[in-house]
Parts: sequence; structure tokens; C-alpha cells
Amino acid sequence: MTAIDVLLKRNQELGNVVPGDRRSPQPSLQVAILTCMDARVRVFEIFGLIQGESHVLRNAGGVVTDDMIRSLALSQRKLGTREVLIVQHTNCGLSLVTEDDFKDELERATGLRPTWSVEAFREVEDSVRRSMRRVRRSDFLPHTDQVRGFVYDVHTGELTEVE
Repeated sequence: MTAIDVLLKRNQELGNVVPGDRRSPQPSLQVAILTCMDARVRVFEIFGLIQGESHVLRNAGGVVTDDMIRSLALSQRKLGTREVLIVQHTNCGLSLVTEDDFKDELERATGLRPTWSVEAFREVEDSVRRSMRRVRRSDFLPHTDQVRGFVYDVHTGELTEVE
């Protein structure tokens, strides 16, 4: 059985028991949460979210990239969000690579060098600050006054705000 088969089986067993309002694509709390794709970051559990309350955007590192700005622009301009919560975390895989080394590895393996940025970092707090600045300075986002960033400790569950 593949991992996808396991997930589909779980979905069938679960049924329609997920609480929340499904009538509108507009999140009721008017917040977008941008975080890492790391499986240890369980966004709904961390914030006690129920379906329909928040947009949840994920990528490697939880960093603000052009694609995240695209999603945030749609979220704010068409779906009513007014706040952005950025959550990165301790022990992130992006802190274990460097920009050039990873691009070199991909180029050796494929013969092509990526044009996109890896967004590797050493200090997670610095990465959170950089992501907050990108949101606050984006001309595409009308709501940049309520942007906050946090580091989630994957071992303790603690959230620490980054100024």
C-alpha cells in the first residue's frame, strides 16, 4: 500500500467530521498564516483552528517568496484577509543547506541550474524578520500593518514572537 493509499483510506474512515464553516472561501478570522511545509508544524492544532477560519500557506522554510506574495495578494484582495501571521520553526531543513551548495547539487544531477532562490538561512529569527519585511514592503498587498512573525519550537510547542 502506498502512502497515498493510506491517506485515502484514512479519509474514507474519517468521513465528514471536521468542524467548521464551509460555506465561503473567505476565512472568518480574516488571517493568512504562512508557515513551513515541515510535518512537525501542525498549524490547525497549534492555533486551535477549525475549518474556514484561516488561509494556511506553506512552503519550504515558511519564507515569503514571490509565489507567497501572489497567494497573499489573492487572499487579501479577493478573499478578505487583513492580517498575516508568519511562523517558521526550530530545526528547519533550510538551515542545513546553503544556497550555492544546493543549486550546485541540482545542477550536477540535472544539468540545469535553478533560477529560483533556495532561501536557505542560518538563523531562523533573521529569516522571520526578512519575511515580515517582504510582506510589509509589497506593493501588491493592501494590508501590511498587521504582520507578525514567530518561531515555533518543534520540541516544546512554544511560540516566540520575533520583533
